[in-house]
Amino acid sequence: MRAYHAGSLAVQERVGVRDVADHVGQIIGQGIKPVAAAFLELQPLLVLGAADPTTNRVWASALTGPPGFVRATGPHRISVTGGPPPADPLAPALADARDLPVGTLALDPRTRRRMRVDGRLRSTARGFAIEAERVFANCPKYIQRRRSYETVADRVPAAARHGLELTPAQAEFIAAADTFFLATVHEHGADASHRGGDPGFVRAVSPRELTWPDYPGNAMFLSLGNLLADPRAGLLLLDWTTGTTLQLTGQARTEFGRDGDRQVRFTLDEAVETPDALPLRWSAPEYSPANPHPGR
Repeated sequence: MRAYHAGSLAVQERVGVRDVADHVGQIIGQGIKPVAAAFLELQPLLVLGAADPTTNRVWASALTGPPGFVRATGPHRISVTGGPPPADPLAPALADARDLPVGTLALDPRTRRRMRVDGRLRSTARGFAIEAERVFANCPKYIQRRRSYETVADRVPAAARHGLELTPAQAEFIAAADTFFLATVHEHGADASHRGGDPGFVRAVSPRELTWPDYPGNAMFLSLGNLLADPRAGLLLLDWTTGTTLQLTGQARTEFGRDGDRQVRFTLDEAVETPDALPLRWSAPEYSPANPHPGR
């Protein structure tokens, strides 16, 4: 697979980072190296992004399990035991997938490391397997450190709450977030990425609209390039203490400012809130030193 498609190339040209992107793009490979395989096997959390083949809506989902539930089973394959909670919007698609384009992100708040594996998913008797097409790691920029976690064995997901607009409580949930995950798609696949900042960096400006700044990153513009080619997007926000998840699906576009700043504007189609969805309770965050500070 090519490192970049037309959407990413167009954004790189607009921002003036094509040469940098060509250099950085060399980190994208197709194989899972031993150090990457070892990293995957230590993780209790995996984020997955995909378009539901039935509705065509894009979602980002969280999967959890004891370390080892995600593992490399070959140089081009990872296997995952289990799946998302039954109420998750992607659960039916993952349970019966044959060749589903997906993007995955393994992020370790303890070390502020992250790794992405994009490819094609097929369901298995114990979960699913992904044939890797793109494998690469990202820098720790904007990742908040959470030094430890514990598994809450008796935590059971509550019934999911569906809505076409954000409630006031959900808007507050978003305003308090220091992290969210973004799922995007393109003609040849899907991608899951991380967005982080001080609380307040992402906000609900109305019951159906969110905005967040696009902070300077690795110059590849994979997510913004996907959105230029296909505006469908999925957002996942977590309560790192209670395990509650808020999943949003809709469409997003990038607004380019005259001073070089970029803002992403997301319009909501559906929201799914699942209390106690994940059994992990993480320690309090230590904010990344790279985070810009709104208002300063």
